[in-house]
Amino acid sequence: MTTPTSLDTATTWPAPSSKPHRPLMPAMLRGARGRCPACGEGALFDGYLTVKHSCSACGEELHHHRADDAPPYFTILIVGHIIVSLVLAVEVAFVPPMWLHVALWVPLTIASSLVLLRPIKGAIVGLQWAFYMHGFDPDAEPEDAVMLPAGHPR
Repeated sequence: MTTPTSLDTATTWPAPSSKPHRPLMPAMLRGARGRCPACGEGALFDGYLTVKHSCSACGEELHHHRADDAPPYFTILIVGHIIVSLVLAVEVAFVPPMWLHVALWVPLTIASSLVLLRPIKGAIVGLQWAFYMHGFDPDAEPEDAVMLPAGHPR
């Protein structure tokens, strides 16, 4: 009598998805350029950070995104690493007075944050589209239906 091993037991793998593959990097790069992650033609933003309801070129609905706090977080992470490295390098090399640090680094930090925030948000929306996250999955249940307690009248 033999003892079953993990190789003897049947492993059930999820069935392959019937959804078409959405390439991640092209979608993120399109989003970072402010273009629709699906087609790359239509504008992604309506204003500075407001994502359009849908793409004007291909009709892909874009309002499903849930970028939330990710774009500011990644912006602070990137800008912080760059600015702090530069501040330390300038301090060690030149030892400038404190007023010069403030006059140089505060505007540079604000400007670089504002420049990076929009492309990072676009890339996050592209990532969510490529991975069928949130409402970008046509087969998913509506999110408001998932959040209702059982037996709750609609």
